[in-house]
Amino acid sequence: MSPTAVDPSVVGRVLPEREVEVERGRLRSFALAIGETDPVYTDVDAARAAGHPDLPVPPTFLFGVGLGRGAEQDFGWIAELGIDIRAVLHGDQAFTYHALAHAGDVLTLAPRIVDVYSRKGGALQFVVRETAVRRADGTPVADLRETLVVREITA
Repeated sequence: MSPTAVDPSVVGRVLPEREVEVERGRLRSFALAIGETDPVYTDVDAARAAGHPDLPVPPTFLFGVGLGRGAEQDFGWIAELGIDIRAVLHGDQAFTYHALAHAGDVLTLAPRIVDVYSRKGGALQFVVRETAVRRADGTPVADLRETLVVREITA
């Protein structure tokens, strides 16, 4: 096994859940960063006029909602799998939405490893992680799926 090889026995591993509060300021910053021009995403009055209780979560925001607490918390699961972070590339991400989330919501993120496979004779390995996102009452908000590409590091 190369130093970046991922043990396929990690498939099925449940990773620690994280609880996050959706912060209004972070939503505004994200909306501005992605070039969102609809005031529903940045102005509470516009959001309420559109029927929302507060600022709604823009579609791709949930991918990063668990990030921002430091490298150990954000990427510790990768190190726990024995993967050298220098070998990791973003492969893919997908979202299945069940309900809108809004500023002030407390969300639970429940990730698990669902697949590990390789290509190019093992030079590229793929780790697929799915994360169920739900409200504190258990209501499903979204299912996230991300694929990391782990490239072989040679010297």
